[in-house]
Amino acid sequence: MNLDPADLTPVINRLKRAQGQLAAVTRMVEDGRDCKDVVTQLAAVSKALDRAGFAIIADTLEKCITSADGTMDRKELEKLFLSLA
Repeated sequence: MNLDPADLTPVINRLKRAQGQLAAVTRMVEDGRDCKDVVTQLAAVSKALDRAGFAIIADTLEKCITSADGTMDRKELEKLFLSLA
């Protein structure tokens, strides 16, 4: 993956945050925590992953728009975007 280094750090931070949140959700389930708390944390994990995915897609779109030899055509970009919807 060829993300702009300036854009890579926030994506990695989001993924690491999601990883930590997911580990916490696993512990919550193992400990028999309240369903509402588990679902709330699971939603936070999902949002963090979505944000990382959208950041990656935005970078890809930007490169395709500004590059004459874009690596993905419109249908591929649309499919990629919709995979997160």
